[in-house]
Amino acid sequence: MRPAAFRNFLLLASSLLFAGLSAVPQSFSPSLRSATGAACRLSRAESERRCRAPGQPPGGALCHGRGRCDCGVCICHVNEPGVYFGPLCECHEWVCETYDGSTCAGHGKCDCGKCKCEEGWFGDACQYPTHCDLTKKKSNQLCKNSQDVICSNAGTCHCGRCKCDNPDGNSLVYGKFCECDDRECIDDETEEICGGHGKCYCGNCYCGSGWHGDKCEFQCDITPWESKRRCTSPDGKICSNRGTCVCGECSCHDVDPTGDWGDVHGDTCECDERDCRAVYDRYSDDFCSGHGQCNCGRCDCKVGWYGKKCEHPRSCPLSAEESIRKCQGSSDLPCSGRGKCECGKCTCYPPGDRRVYGKTCECDDRRCEDLDGTVCGGHGTCSCGRCVCERGWFGELCQHPRKCNMTEEQSKSLCESADGILCSGKGSCHCGKCICSAEEWYISGELCDCDDRDCDKHDGLICTGNGICNCGNCECWDGWNGNACEIWLGTEYP
Repeated sequence: MRPAAFRNFLLLASSLLFAGLSAVPQSFSPSLRSATGAACRLSRAESERRCRAPGQPPGGALCHGRGRCDCGVCICHVNEPGVYFGPLCECHEWVCETYDGSTCAGHGKCDCGKCKCEEGWFGDACQYPTHCDLTKKKSNQLCKNSQDVICSNAGTCHCGRCKCDNPDGNSLVYGKFCECDDRECIDDETEEICGGHGKCYCGNCYCGSGWHGDKCEFQCDITPWESKRRCTSPDGKICSNRGTCVCGECSCHDVDPTGDWGDVHGDTCECDERDCRAVYDRYSDDFCSGHGQCNCGRCDCKVGWYGKKCEHPRSCPLSAEESIRKCQGSSDLPCSGRGKCECGKCTCYPPGDRRVYGKTCECDDRRCEDLDGTVCGGHGTCSCGRCVCERGWFGELCQHPRKCNMTEEQSKSLCESADGILCSGKGSCHCGKCICSAEEWYISGELCDCDDRDCDKHDGLICTGNGICNCGNCECWDGWNGNACEIWLGTEYP
């Protein structure tokens, strides 16, 4: 056998031996266990000392954190032969330096975390040739990044390969063209990478759950689950796939910084004004073909026009004033603010929802539902948005029984607010439930403690008529969004 071949054989055999020893069963240790399953003859402290790297203080990682200690012997985590090996699991072939995506630049072997270079190559990743046959001009050309800067001004060029400046030996500047500088991730106050709350990749911090900021220096005051809930758009996507969620708020990827809010906006980035343009041009204001108004990415066409981009003319014998007058009926708004007026006829929306109907969309049976969807409390029927209660029940949603099976004291105890005032002084108590004053239409809530005047208005209507005011906040019907439920998110109108 040739000397070189014999040497390679010995290296292979020793590697397999290390891997084999690392994978032995827990009971194996002939010198320290008298028999299989017997107790270890070493104390716990002595056992851990043998599994700890020399010079490492007590409490440090055992077996380099890559295995478990069994009676002074490291049992390495071996998922693939040779991945973790060595008496203290100190060798790991993945930790060798790479260059241009190749371990040891393809010019060496990884030996226990260090590259052993082939003849004619040197460097931590075996990336530099010992002898260079390139001219200086050609060498520099190979070292230029996409901006034609040699080694990104963060290193020197050696035979067409960049050697990055790391005077402290911390390897924070790296990359084929020294384009990555992880010093940008160091927090100025703590001097930790990403403040100790994230990982740095090519100079950018990727924060752990609950942290944000350029250096992961800010902690959210809400849970990650609450943050995700707040950022979830009506279609179930995080920030509508058009933004980044930070502590429950969406930062939209605004493609047009020239506008007041740009093309992508909304609490969950649900609005994309680009959908209103026939041909997208970030500098053009030609929305809806010039025949309508863009509302959260949906075109509201002027009378006489229709189509997704209001691109089709519609013939109508009525004037715009006549058309709107026919659509108004007894309401102040065309189609009661719950539909679209076209040539004197209302198309109620959401399209296909039979709960909204009438010649001028004046009937909205959703007003008969409580927040969990029960119609008239289960004790009545709904007729054009008003509950007709069964005998023995009354109230706006038929929620109050006429007869009560509790004492007056029991009833009052259920109607008292935290300050001891019955129904907040703005209603009467009936069978443990508050009936708010009819004169003050805006008072609501279980204890009459809510003021619906706090709910946002649009076009003069609370919650735009597209939702219900719940204790000062608009609860929008399906398909609607916005503080005043003024934004339609459904498909285009028929």
